[in-house]
Amino acid sequence: MFNSEQDLARQIRVLVVDDDPEIRDFLAEILAEEGYLVETAPDGLSAVEKINTFKPDIILTDYHMPKMDGITLCKMIKNNPETMDIGVLLITGIGDFELRLQGLSAGADDFLSKPVQLPELIARIKSLAKAKLYHDFLKDYQRKLEEEVEKKTADLLQANLALELAYKELEDLSLEIVYRLARAAEYRDELTGNHIQRISLYCVAVGEKLGLTEKQLDLLRYGSILHDIGKLGIPDEILLKPGSLTPEEWEIMRKHTIIGAEILKGTRISYLKVGERIALYHHERWDGKGYPYGLKGEKIPLFARIVTVADVFDALTSKRPYRDAMDPETAFEIISSGRGTQFDPLIVDTFLSIKPIILDIRALYQDEGESHLFSLIKSLRKGNF
Repeated sequence: MFNSEQDLARQIRVLVVDDDPEIRDFLAEILAEEGYLVETAPDGLSAVEKINTFKPDIILTDYHMPKMDGITLCKMIKNNPETMDIGVLLITGIGDFELRLQGLSAGADDFLSKPVQLPELIARIKSLAKAKLYHDFLKDYQRKLEEEVEKKTADLLQANLALELAYKELEDLSLEIVYRLARAAEYRDELTGNHIQRISLYCVAVGEKLGLTEKQLDLLRYGSILHDIGKLGIPDEILLKPGSLTPEEWEIMRKHTIIGAEILKGTRISYLKVGERIALYHHERWDGKGYPYGLKGEKIPLFARIVTVADVFDALTSKRPYRDAMDPETAFEIISSGRGTQFDPLIVDTFLSIKPIILDIRALYQDEGESHLFSLIKSLRKGNF
């Protein structure tokens, strides 16, 4: 911090406080010769005024003074956050033990005994000067460290914001892919109308009742609209056939589960991963008599079990070329009759417990005989699902 004693002294301001002008001037002269910048005050009150203008690093003060003694001055200095770092050297009488205890209590940093010995004076001032400069160095280092931490924190926050924006952009891109895949499937069979909207809404309503997390509900919301994506691979003469399918045609139709999973497999997009599992397993049955793999019970993924109930209810209550739409109460009864055989009992109970919500969704998104993808996108964007 300094290369010589003179360098040390030139960095330190000393305020000498004594009511005896001869002693005061003598001490000031000695310290000035040592290279310190010195000013004087005749008493404690004058010293307080000098502190504000001179801004000393060290105060050398006598104890016995009119108006304000040295200990009171010391207390004022040490109890003020703006001046508490000033080193206070208190001059007391030889052997005045009680006075020194009061000085320590007031916060004095060091003591000199009368009569003042010049070597001791210079040594103690020098010691306080070194301590003050070191303390200032530490404060400056801490300040710079805090500034650096603030800068790094600001940089980190900015980086996190950039990551959040990138993540949001990636999420939007993921949803864009989901929408376009759903649109491709919907164009193959426009008779389904608002089918995928209703399925998504039914599933989310069940998921909310089951207590799924917001993240799980989002995955279910968007993954469920891809449940029939595999129908893209089914020939038109089978997919759009107005009458009943032959056993051979049913075998081909059933492959839409595997085709859907093939279309979506290998992705890193979470919505498509969920859509893959839903597409593959949404025709499995609770009793193990479903397809494509005959999975049973809870071996079927939960989301697929939810979609199964929603899909069957919507199929029953939707008009087809070969039959009219079934009334909702009859459809609810069929869903109930499949409890524990075709459907997961928990999902059936949950679905039936929210009948009013299911009916509201059905009424809001009735079929109109044409593609409603853009309505779907609008609903998803607004978070209406």
